[in-house]
Amino acid sequence: MKRLLLLALPLALAGCPKPAEQTDAPAPVATAAPEAPATPSADAATLLPQYHWQLMNATDAQGKRIDALFARADKPLQLDFKDGRLGVANTCNRMGGTYTLSDTSLTIGRLTSTMMACTDNALMALDQEAGKRLEGTLKIAASQDGVAQLKLTTATGDTLVFAGNPTAETRYGGPGERVFLEVAAETQPCSHPLIPDKQCLQVREITYDDKGLKVGTPGEFQPFHDSIEGYTHQPGIRNVLRVDRYTVKNPPADASPQAYVLDMVVESANETP
Repeated sequence: MKRLLLLALPLALAGCPKPAEQTDAPAPVATAAPEAPATPSADAATLLPQYHWQLMNATDAQGKRIDALFARADKPLQLDFKDGRLGVANTCNRMGGTYTLSDTSLTIGRLTSTMMACTDNALMALDQEAGKRLEGTLKIAASQDGVAQLKLTTATGDTLVFAGNPTAETRYGGPGERVFLEVAAETQPCSHPLIPDKQCLQVREITYDDKGLKVGTPGEFQPFHDSIEGYTHQPGIRNVLRVDRYTVKNPPADASPQAYVLDMVVESANETP
């Protein structure tokens, strides 16, 4: 029996001293020059959207590790910044909100989230623990000295350090083309010169109008010899995927000139008999 699950598409004025009296004037006292305002070691506005920022260390004001932020050892808390919006991933629910940058500060607006329930209590608590540290104004320092790094400090002294992994746009040198691919429930044998008995996804492109309704008639499923980064196929499950398609510059002779990166699963149906 078929079951259908739809996944919803949601930062001196120094007073001039009066001239000293000429009689009995005290000897001048050397004073340190005013400290220049701290500035990020990289242009955060440019740097933030270029990476997926994954949490690698978090400590409170006393230097103690904040274990509650590491509920998923295999999938660390991740921040993504794009077009003035922050996305928070690898929590129980996906969260997001607006952000602004000003000098050395990052201000994040109220976060909204999906409303899924997770069976893992630590994962459920991760949403709240992450949200209460990310909302509001934080001090920010971003660097790109060999490895991209982002440090956020809350008003209460918690420090969150993230490592940057280049986004697909950064890796491929520009934005991709947004397309929708329907992936059939079962793979099929396909020929490959280097991989005997290769199984290929069966894929066809789907078109939607500006209201999110399917238009036109999709063609026949065709063997898909490429891979889709971020997608793992489950036999018996038909999916409609929203992906970004990139042009690969100077690909190897035996590689595809296109790369596909999963954005989200739009529709999923169990077609197991």
